[in-house]
Amino acid sequence: MFSNKRAIGLFLALTSAVGFLVSNTLAGVSYLGGTNPLTVATTRFILPAIALIVLLRLSGTSLFLPKRAGMVSIALGFMTVIYTMALLTAIEILPLAIAILIFYLFPIFTGLMLAMLGWRKLTMTMALSTLIAFVGIGLALGVDFENLDSWGMVYGLISGLGLATVSVISNRLMVNQDARTATLYICISTTLMMIIVSVVTGDFKLPDTNGGWISIVTSNAFYAYSMIAYYIAISMIGAGDTTFYSNIEPIMAVGTGFLFLGQSLAPLQFVGIVVVVFALLYAGRKKAD
Repeated sequence: MFSNKRAIGLFLALTSAVGFLVSNTLAGVSYLGGTNPLTVATTRFILPAIALIVLLRLSGTSLFLPKRAGMVSIALGFMTVIYTMALLTAIEILPLAIAILIFYLFPIFTGLMLAMLGWRKLTMTMALSTLIAFVGIGLALGVDFENLDSWGMVYGLISGLGLATVSVISNRLMVNQDARTATLYICISTTLMMIIVSVVTGDFKLPDTNGGWISIVTSNAFYAYSMIAYYIAISMIGAGDTTFYSNIEPIMAVGTGFLFLGQSLAPLQFVGIVVVVFALLYAGRKKAD
């Protein structure tokens, strides 16, 4: 049977994946309103930082971490900048489906890292479920590996490894620290570093239409919930499970395009969706047994 803590953790992991999907979709819409990926990446950590400050104040929790934990959280913010920029670059160079598929190696990387560090046993059930889910994502996205840019693939791998590293370290950090405070440090440090990147590149550009503003603000609101929920989920059910259930995000993206945007799906894409859903249900049932 699921414990209440695990049920809440799974809920947060799944809803954070949905929130990231909505956020990234709206971010794409905001580009039509005059903004760009760098601007979205720079501004999206501001709202969660504000929300966390309010939540921590209302709950009477300190806004500060012990020195060592604070330094680790700041380092995680730096890593977040790296994998965010790598992902944006991969999406720019590679076909979107390929970039997303490579990025979604991060659940596999997370499980392997946790096992190598001895922080979690890599069970056969989770290993098989993760590999099956990855194959399903590849089928669902309808990827075509012809004529790929090697540097784009490198950036994609960096993005996946980066998120996996942040998730693994967060898994350890948040055992003894309030996940909300650690996430606040990550948000603030990431925002400051992204501002520096924006100033250096000179590519910061706010929307120039009302639709663009509505899209970027709404995108950031969903991202704020998703980021906070993601790290709280890690503190409750661990990085391995949280990243694994994030596999639902690309499947929902494909399904949304089919249901609401009139996009057609090939038979293999339907198979891929079924495969991923099966992997998620199989892993969840084994955890509940």
